[in-house]
Amino acid sequence: MLLLGIDIGTSSIKVSVVDAETQTSIASTRYPDDHENHILSVIPGWAEQSPDMWWEQVSRATTKLTTNASFNAHDIGAIGIAYQMHGLVIVDKNGDALRNSIIWCDSRAVDIGDKAFAKIGHQHTLEHLLNSPGNFTASKWAWVKANEPDTYAKAHQIMLPGDYIALKLTGEATTSISALSEGVFWDFQLNRISEDIVRCFGFDESIFPIIKPLFGEHGTLRSEVAAQLGLRPGIPVAYKAGDQPNNALSLNVLQPGEVAATAGTSGVIYAVSDQLVYDHASRVNTFAHVNYTPETPRTGVLLCINGTGILNRWVKEHFGHGLDYQQMNTLGKAVNPGSNGLKILPFGNGAERILHNKILGARFIDLDFNAHGRSQVFRAAQEGIAYAFRYGLDIIRENGMHPAIIRAGQTNMFLSELFAEIFVDVTRVPVELYENDGSVGAALGAGIGSGIFTSAEEAFSKLKAIKTVEPQASPHYEEFYQEWKQLLDDQLAKELGEPTDY
Repeated sequence: MLLLGIDIGTSSIKVSVVDAETQTSIASTRYPDDHENHILSVIPGWAEQSPDMWWEQVSRATTKLTTNASFNAHDIGAIGIAYQMHGLVIVDKNGDALRNSIIWCDSRAVDIGDKAFAKIGHQHTLEHLLNSPGNFTASKWAWVKANEPDTYAKAHQIMLPGDYIALKLTGEATTSISALSEGVFWDFQLNRISEDIVRCFGFDESIFPIIKPLFGEHGTLRSEVAAQLGLRPGIPVAYKAGDQPNNALSLNVLQPGEVAATAGTSGVIYAVSDQLVYDHASRVNTFAHVNYTPETPRTGVLLCINGTGILNRWVKEHFGHGLDYQQMNTLGKAVNPGSNGLKILPFGNGAERILHNKILGARFIDLDFNAHGRSQVFRAAQEGIAYAFRYGLDIIRENGMHPAIIRAGQTNMFLSELFAEIFVDVTRVPVELYENDGSVGAALGAGIGSGIFTSAEEAFSKLKAIKTVEPQASPHYEEFYQEWKQLLDDQLAKELGEPTDY
């Protein structure tokens, strides 16, 4: 039996076909394959993408896979979808998108979320929602209500990016507890859509799709779509999850104490707990994991850094003309730790939750025109990203979780040996690297949801680590990190209106 996995990323769409017996990808493609999708930002702090662009790219990628394939596309028995989290998609009664999606790194609704946090009550909100509404999907929908009344009036349903792609495939709109929790719509104490959020923002509950189990049927492939994609009609969409819960699943991170990481456009550390935990300042966020049930709670505590791979891409575009990423890494590796004093704060992609939802902006600090060239910039960018991970990891530690090892796919920035080494030296936590990606994880999730596998343990029984990167004796990195952190603390204090140490 074959399985199809779709990963709706910010920079591209990836589609893979996985053999259920071997649990490995036999074919995959990415669209676009010659550039990265752009984020539309007509006003600083805004971030949008077109849902119709995602659907067109899913169609093109899938058709490319099934045309002249070395496998029989009619052997595909289930479809799974992973997607960029927190994005707001609004559709009319025909299932057509009414506007661009307001995506995960958009900051326009922060003030709306902060006011709701105060109105509902901080402690009550955290106990029931596990998060401040912040700039999550609920606050984005409230922004549309306040600023685009015509769109709000025409809206039939709201959903997340993966729900929209499933709707296009099947004609059915569904959601799950995990999806509702990532939008900050779910009350964990009452196990229902939050009455507090609905009442505070004046929403109508009919706007939400029907709630179904995350692992299970979310509609079947329509005949006309199947013909377009070269697939068999009636295939179930049997799994949908946000990219970070899905990444954890793909690394078999399902039980309390297990931790996953990614370093794509954004960077994430995702720690599984069996508690309804929350950070008092909502700097890290807790959502329902893929295997969450009210009876056996499994939550994912998520540290997100918006400015990760997007910084590395920006550095490549502006300092790495004629170089590929491997060549950049080689030049960066030739520079001593600390980048000869150059420091970078990688916070140039919207409001950062770990920084109290402030837009700090990226900063180059102590740049010396005589001492620094592009090699120092390449290394300083990766060090700045690793320092941001350490900063967030310390917040997770404050909340009682102390990872002994972190699992990550050998993809995106973890393809860089330089970055992996800096990451473990700065965080002092070993990293196990695996061959995995979101589309393969989504395909195996569909195998669980369709009953091809009896459990997640069976679905990932053949998962093996490629290598483990251990921290090395790097006495200076703690000193470099503390210098970087002091600079960050000073900048953040100015933004928050707090006194600094000088």
